[in-house]
Amino acid sequence: MKFKQLLALLGASLVLSATAQNYPSKPIRLIVPFPAGGATDILSRALSQEMGKKLGQTVVIENKPGAGGTIGALAGAQAAPDGYTLLLTTSSTHSIGPAINPRIPYNTETDFTPIVYVANSPQIILVPLSSPAKNLREFIEHARKNPGRLNYASSGNGTISNLSTEIFKAQSGTFMVHIPYRGTGLSISDLISGKVDVLFDSVVSGMPHVRDGKLRALAVTSPKRSSLAPELPAVSEVLPGFESVTWFGIYGPKNLPAEVVSKVNQAVNAALAEPDLKDRFLRLGAEPTGSTPQGFASMVLKDHAQWKKIIAERKIAAD
Repeated sequence: MKFKQLLALLGASLVLSATAQNYPSKPIRLIVPFPAGGATDILSRALSQEMGKKLGQTVVIENKPGAGGTIGALAGAQAAPDGYTLLLTTSSTHSIGPAINPRIPYNTETDFTPIVYVANSPQIILVPLSSPAKNLREFIEHARKNPGRLNYASSGNGTISNLSTEIFKAQSGTFMVHIPYRGTGLSISDLISGKVDVLFDSVVSGMPHVRDGKLRALAVTSPKRSSLAPELPAVSEVLPGFESVTWFGIYGPKNLPAEVVSKVNQAVNAALAEPDLKDRFLRLGAEPTGSTPQGFASMVLKDHAQWKKIIAERKIAAD
C-alpha cells in the first residue's frame, strides 16, 4: 500500500474514532422495513421514544417497506457506518428470508453489525371447540391416529405460521395437509366452524378469540411459558426443544465502531428495563428481551439454521 493511501486510511480512522466518542450529536434514523401501522412499526415507535431519552437524541422512524422487508434491510446495510442510520428488523429479513430466498441482496452475517435483541413474540396453537383434543398431548395423539385427515391453516407458504407448523409436524411425527390463506385472520372463520383443524397464530390476534369462547388454545410456541398467556403450557413441555418466535432486533451497517455499538446497546437495554415500555410491549404481544451484541448474533444464527433446515427438508418455497 502506498504511503499516501496509508495516511488517508489512518486519518479516516481517527476521524471515525473521534466521531464515535462524541456519538450521538444529532438525531438518529431508525429504518423499519415494514409499513406504518404494522406490529413492527408500532413496536419501533414505542422503543424509539425511550431509546431517544437514554441516548439524549431524537430517534426518527423511517418506514421503508417492500419485498418482505428486503428493501428496508438493504437500505440499512448500505448506510454509512456512523451510527446515525440503524435498522430495526425481524426474523423475516434475517432468519427466514435468507433461508427461503437465495437471491436476497445482502448477506445477513457480513453486511450488518448486530447491536441488540429487542423482543420476541410467540404464537399460540388454536383448535376449534369441536376438536376432540383438550390439550396438546391429546392433539398430537389425535393427529398421529389420523395421518393426512387433518389440515392446518397458515398465512402462506414460507411464512412463520407455515414454518412453525412444519417444525411441529416434524418433531411430533404427524402429517397434516397445508391450507394457505392470504393471512391468518382470513382463516379464523373456517377454524371456528371446524373446516380447519389447527392454526398457529400470533398471541395478539389469536387470544381474543379464545377469551371470547370461540376457539381453544393448546400451547404457546416460546421456549418456556409466556407472560403474554401464562395459563398456556409451552410446546416444549411436550416436545422438548421446540421453539418458534418472531424476534425483533437492531442492526447497524457493517464496520460500525465498537463505541457506537456499545452506546446503542446500553441505551436499548436500559429502555427495555423501564416498566412503562415493558407494559407497552406486552400490550403489543411482544416480550422485551435485551442482550449483548454477541448474544443477539448467536441467537440469529441459531434461528436461521432452524428455518433453513426445515425449509430444505420440507421443500418449502415462498409464494
